[in-house]
Amino acid sequence: MTVYVATPADGAAWITGASSGIGRALALELAGAGWTVVATARSAGALETLASGARDLAGRIVPMPGDVTDAPAMAAMAARIEAELAPVALCVANAGIYLPQDGLAGSAEAFSQTIDVNLKGTINVLLPVIAAMTPRRKGQIAVVASVAGYSGLPTSAAYGATKAGLINMTESLKFDLDRAGIRVQLVSPGFVDTPATADNPFPMPHLMSVEAAAKAIAEGLKGKAFEIAFPRAFVRQLKFLRLLPYSLYFPLVARATGWAKKPL
Repeated sequence: MTVYVATPADGAAWITGASSGIGRALALELAGAGWTVVATARSAGALETLASGARDLAGRIVPMPGDVTDAPAMAAMAARIEAELAPVALCVANAGIYLPQDGLAGSAEAFSQTIDVNLKGTINVLLPVIAAMTPRRKGQIAVVASVAGYSGLPTSAAYGATKAGLINMTESLKFDLDRAGIRVQLVSPGFVDTPATADNPFPMPHLMSVEAAAKAIAEGLKGKAFEIAFPRAFVRQLKFLRLLPYSLYFPLVARATGWAKKPL
C-alpha cells in the first residue's frame, strides 16, 4: 500500500498553536522546505513576527489568528484557507496548554480549560479539515499528543488526560481515514524546552530544543510510521514502564521524579 506524503505542490500546511514552542519552530521548518504555511494562534502580533521572520525562506507563512476553542471560527478558517490560498494538504493540530495540577489541590477551571484547548480544540480543527479532504480522497493530518498520554505522571492529571484522549482519538480515526485516503499520524514528543516545561518541579530526561523537535516532526511527516515519537530512548523507557504492573510502575515513577520524597 502506497503511503501518501503531502508536498508543497499539493496545497497549504495549516499549523495551530504556531505562535510559540514546537508549532512556531515547525512552521519555520516547513516554510524553509517550500510550504505555504498557515499559522494559527490567538496572538496576532506573535504570528506577524513569525511571518516576517520567514521572508527569506523558500516558502511563506500566512498568519491567521484564531482560537481553537471556537468551533465555528475554526470551520470558517478552514473554508477561508481552501477558498483564498490552496487546499489544506497537511494539517498539524498542535495547539495545547499545560497547566500543572497538584492532586491534593486541583483546579476545576484548569481541568476545564485544558480539555477545551487540548482535546476539544483539536476536534474543532480536525472535523472541518477532514470534511474538506474527504471529497479529494487525499490529505495528511498530524495530531500532536505527548508521551505524557502513555500513562499517569506527577502534575499531569489534566494535561495527561487530554493527551491520552488524543492518542485514543487518533488511533480510532485512522480506521475510517485510511479508507478515505487521508493519512493520519500521531505525534508524541518527550520533554521539549518551552515556556510550558520551564517550571516543571522534577527532572526532565532527554530534554530537547524546539528546533530539534520540529526537525523530528518534519522528518516523521515524510516517513511511513503512524507514530512520530521522540526522543527514541525516552519513548522506549516510557513504553516499557506502561507494560509493568501498577505495583512496580508507581514506585519506579515516584522515585525517578522525586515524588517519593516530596513533602505533603
